[in-house]
Amino acid sequence: MHPAPSVILFTVLSGLGFGILFYLDAGVLHPTGTGALFAFGAAYGAAVAGLLASTFHLGNPQRALRAFTQWRTSWLSREGWASVAALMASAPVALSAAFGPADRGPGIGVLGLVGAGLCIATITCTSMIYAQLKTVPRWNHWTTPLLYLLFALAGGAILTTSGQTAGALCVLLGAAMFFTYRLGDKQFSARGSSLAAATGLGAAGAVRVFAPAHTAGNYVMKEMIHGVGRKHARKLRAISVWCAALLPAALLIVFPASLPVAFLALALHLGGAFTQRWLFFAEAEHVVSHYYGRPVGAPGR
Repeated sequence: MHPAPSVILFTVLSGLGFGILFYLDAGVLHPTGTGALFAFGAAYGAAVAGLLASTFHLGNPQRALRAFTQWRTSWLSREGWASVAALMASAPVALSAAFGPADRGPGIGVLGLVGAGLCIATITCTSMIYAQLKTVPRWNHWTTPLLYLLFALAGGAILTTSGQTAGALCVLLGAAMFFTYRLGDKQFSARGSSLAAATGLGAAGAVRVFAPAHTAGNYVMKEMIHGVGRKHARKLRAISVWCAALLPAALLIVFPASLPVAFLALALHLGGAFTQRWLFFAEAEHVVSHYYGRPVGAPGR
């Protein structure tokens, strides 16, 4: 599928923001004063920037509020409600840490746990926007929510937990990325998707495209059919695993904890995250490709 920059920014930044906010709400890190302003500000800034970026992918961004009305059937709507609830529940925790006494009290602690749970719910809803799509077999798998959650937890841990914990999460993320790449390549063929199945004409014999539906490109072809070369895909996959997971893990585990190490690890992680998320969309095979005589499969078209 077409990797739109707005959606890539949305999924990466919101995941990072809510990942940081999860650890702050859960009390894994207890910043106070200026430190709390910086920590919660970074979390809110990334989360809100990601959510705002998502509106640029809408046909009519000014109608974004209407998405909140479809919560019964839409994971996008549920994500909107969960994100607003998470940000609102986390606000008293942030204000207490920045301007309140060192002892926040049991009420703030309970509210923090509620906010942390809502952060996880928001990330899960984001992942389910894609994991629910049966028309994209590569996404329609339990590894999609797993990967989204691990990206958020690993990215957030870099700034809020010990180097050993963050490094271990990065290693786990790297293993999950490798497993997801390998498993995702098999999903399209494993679902038995074919032109015969897509048209329902399999009983009539072999089915092939006689002529393309259009003589020129259209919206469906632009958005749903995207090719990335096998050689390029392998390089980008390696870059994503090394930058998002392995190099940050090495930095965090080997070197003593410090802000420069954490910021360098986070910069590498974000570079790998943006690469992985570009591949997440670019390698996604949509069954509509059968109708245009351009079936896709494993990396490399």
